[in-house]
Amino acid sequence: MKEMARTTYERDVVSWSQEQARLLRRGEFSRLDIEHIADEIEDVGKAEQRELANRLAVLLAHLLKWRRQSQLRGKSWRDTIAIQRKSIARRLNKTPSLKATLKDPAWREEVWLDALKDAIGETGLDASAFPETCPWSMSQALDLEFWPED
Repeated sequence: MKEMARTTYERDVVSWSQEQARLLRRGEFSRLDIEHIADEIEDVGKAEQRELANRLAVLLAHLLKWRRQSQLRGKSWRDTIAIQRKSIARRLNKTPSLKATLKDPAWREEVWLDALKDAIGETGLDASAFPETCPWSMSQALDLEFWPED
């Protein structure tokens, strides 16, 4: 049985992207792989949202640990919280449209569940030791001066 011919996109996305860039620069628009270009452009936005979600989940998990395990607070946790806050702020400044993502309740809930999973795994505490929903506003969580207490 013959294997179906695969496109350059399916064989080597890097080579495909370089080819598409050359075609664009030459103005050879009729030769462009429009469908895959559109997919890749959408994926750029999704990747930015995933990066924001990952950073926010790490931040929230550390804020939970800070709140629930005050006896273990240390420089490492403080540094991680500060780094995540600064990285998120830079990302939001660089890509302002991501600010709307922070307001999406479904997205925030997903991030919160990831943060809970991390906090439970890292602390060994039972899920019941943590709030079901995020107790902080996004403004509080991202505020460099905010430190949750027990």
